[in-house]
Amino acid sequence: MREGMFRNLSGCAVSGIFSKSGKRFSGELIIDSISVMHERSNGLGGGFAGYGIYPEYKDFYAFHMFYDNFAAKKECEEFLERHFDIINLSKIPTRKVPQIKDEPLIWRYFVTPLPTKLASSQLDEREFVVKCVFRINTSIKGAYVFSSGKNMGVFKAMGYPEDVGRFYRLEEYEGYCFTAHGRYPTNTPGWWGGAHPFALLDYSVVHNGEISSYDANRRSIEMYGYKCTLQTDTEVITYIIDYLNRKKGLTLKEVCSVIAAPFWSTIERKPQEEREELEFLRSTFDSLLITGPFSIIVGFEGGLMALNDRLKLRSMVVGEKDDMFYVASEEAAIRVIQNDLDRVWSPKGGEGVIITLEKGKS
Repeated sequence: MREGMFRNLSGCAVSGIFSKSGKRFSGELIIDSISVMHERSNGLGGGFAGYGIYPEYKDFYAFHMFYDNFAAKKECEEFLERHFDIINLSKIPTRKVPQIKDEPLIWRYFVTPLPTKLASSQLDEREFVVKCVFRINTSIKGAYVFSSGKNMGVFKAMGYPEDVGRFYRLEEYEGYCFTAHGRYPTNTPGWWGGAHPFALLDYSVVHNGEISSYDANRRSIEMYGYKCTLQTDTEVITYIIDYLNRKKGLTLKEVCSVIAAPFWSTIERKPQEEREELEFLRSTFDSLLITGPFSIIVGFEGGLMALNDRLKLRSMVVGEKDDMFYVASEEAAIRVIQNDLDRVWSPKGGEGVIITLEKGKS
């Protein structure tokens, strides 16, 4: 699919900001960061994820929803009422921005599973929520859950990211972590649900690149109950991370060694203990190796992870200042919000950079 006047194979922009002390800051910072990389996008998708933004509802799942029409909204709300206690519901606040057009109905629900439904499902709470998200996205025409974590939320749309940020009034939110994406789709359609971040529970992913292994990855992950419905290759990364980290119990470092696994020739040169671990991970989860150029930022409850493909075919720069951690496609996107950095570097290909809140912070 050709979109725009030419194909920009290195397009898309990612950015992330994280406070290790848990200090909350305005979403305006992440808008300023991603706007520097305007030329990496083409207006066919932009978005943000914020963590720590709903402290008053931190114990409840925040469902962010797109509806194509009121019939879809009615059907979805009836489903939610059968499976969840709805603590609060409202439209997500937006402002009129001329560049953002054809918006769907955008609603937010703070929910917790009904005890009777949860007990009868024989699932743990998080798996119950995942099953309900996929049920809505696959069975209720015109309804899309695009964010479903606790004390976090995704905000995305068709448009340039800085316009999307103003549309959602992101400067009015405060959190300890924000990520951002400016999209330049090359093989998949531009539409509201296909904008980044992609999220499931508290995991969110923004991605610059192209997954050449998408079909194999999709077939593999769908064997474990996941449904890829949002018409883009990046969606599968979120589900792979959820499967490996939440369901299989791998550490995030081990997750990196699966999705950006070293070459066999590299593994053979490692010390015996490390070699055996890498051989086990690559052999056991070989169908979840992601090939093709990519750089991703993964948000999760209490942390942030940045990762390049093993050949480092997409740019990624990391910076630190006091307790603040920054990562972006370009150094300029960091310098515009913090020019006086203590440290700046480019991570190696396949080597994840994982940052978490200091102990006791939230």
